Amino acid sequence: MHGVVAKNRGLNNFIGHLATTLFAFLSFKVLSKKHYLHHRFPATEQDPDFSPRSNNFFIWWFIFLKNYTTWWQILLMAVTFNVLLMWFSESQLLSFWVVPAILATLQLFFFGTYLPHRRPFSTKMNPHNSRTQKRNHLWAMLSCYFFGYHWEHHESPTTPWWRLYQIKK
Repeated sequence: MHGVVAKNRGLNNFIGHLATTLFAFLSFKVLSKKHYLHHRFPATEQDPDFSPRSNNFFIWWFIFLKNYTTWWQILLMAVTFNVLLMWFSESQLLSFWVVPAILATLQLFFFGTYLPHRRPFSTKMNPHNSRTQKRNHLWAMLSCYFFGYHWEHHESPTTPWWRLYQIKK
């Protein structure tokens, strides 16, 4: 979304489209627009990743999922699941696609949205309304690919996630 996977914009966007489609039939175009809004209005009512109604983790996660999930996406995943049953067992699909996808959304939301942007805010968080993890690069990588360095991501959105640790103060 920030154009950091490949220097060629067309290749970068192709990889983005491919990755989001293979993950769960997500629209790269929609994700890009919403992510742009998240950067423009972090932790405000205009931020599609933020829940101004509740700081409760589960309510906020449900709102987050609802905001990014479409009926077409659910239909395509259901069709894909049933087609893949021709080659894989139900337990294989659940173990290697469904459960990891759900856990990945939980991981991304918890470490990349909820922890960095939850209330209360402090004046130190401005203008991004974002916190950052303490400097522990191993934990930052394992928790969510350095997206715990969320203030740094907002401060330098064109820095690839795998280099956020380098700008961590």
